[in-house]
Amino acid sequence: MPSKPHFWMAAAAVLIFLAGCSTADKPTDKNFIQALNDYYQDRQECLFPDGRQFPYEVAPGVDQKKEQAQMNALTADGLMVRLEDRIMHIDKYTLNVVGQRYAPRFCYGHRQVTGIVSFTPPAPRNGFTETTVTYHYTMMDVPVWAQTDQVKAAFPQLAQALSASPTAQATLATVGAGWHVPH
Repeated sequence: MPSKPHFWMAAAAVLIFLAGCSTADKPTDKNFIQALNDYYQDRQECLFPDGRQFPYEVAPGVDQKKEQAQMNALTADGLMVRLEDRIMHIDKYTLNVVGQRYAPRFCYGHRQVTGIVSFTPPAPRNGFTETTVTYHYTMMDVPVWAQTDQVKAAFPQLAQALSASPTAQATLATVGAGWHVPH
């Protein structure tokens, strides 16, 4: 008879363990916020996600106005120097000491999810249970140069990210070990 109490204790421990595991898999705002913040903690938002080679040359012209405005905004913020080559008809942008700290990607912080707006019903897809989450966020660790009006005007995506309450969407998945952003 002594084995029956051990059986029930073991069964209770397994149930407690399973109940604890299933909590992280529930589609709750808290679980989604945790998963998204874990994902974004080490992922910086950048003006040039693939980087830029410097010195960077822009041939002034109608097709290059947007790119020239972007480089001029970063120059005005003291991150680079613009040299005009009138013979070659190009503007050459070189990094100064401050710009070297942020180049070649010019990252401006990371997202901190502040709330969940909505999510789709979790459903099986690609071997996972997935949902699409719409969320509010704020940008953290934003450098001063990224907050100027000229840089915001030249980079609309940055301006949107730094607005009062931006929203975005992400797909989250689980296979029984909590929600995460699939790679």
